[in-house]
Amino acid sequence: GEEELQEACARQALQRGGGGRRERLLRADVGQAGGGLESFKSQVLRACSPEAVGAAGGGGTEQQVIEKVRQISEESHQSHEREKCLQEELGSRLSKEKEVSESVEVFKKSLQELQ
Repeated sequence: GEEELQEACARQALQRGGGGRRERLLRADVGQAGGGLESFKSQVLRACSPEAVGAAGGGGTEQQVIEKVRQISEESHQSHEREKCLQEELGSRLSKEKEVSESVEVFKKSLQELQ
């Protein structure tokens, strides 16, 4: 379920390691996944265009188009899952960083009070 997905994300994150560079990679990845949806639409349109159907030649073309669309939507679904995963990972990273900087502030304050 949802937890498993997050766990997988966390594992991936650990494997990938690295700081700010990965942040940029993640953002690029999320952008790519978003772009995937656009190409998905155009692929479906191409697959359903009269030329494509005509080129497939007569019998069973409808079935072929359905297959093609199913295949494309499967790929799209996978990239969407990946996008969700990356978004979550990015979110948790940012909130962790916020927590860290807040506790650093608290630490500095208490140091100042000691002096």
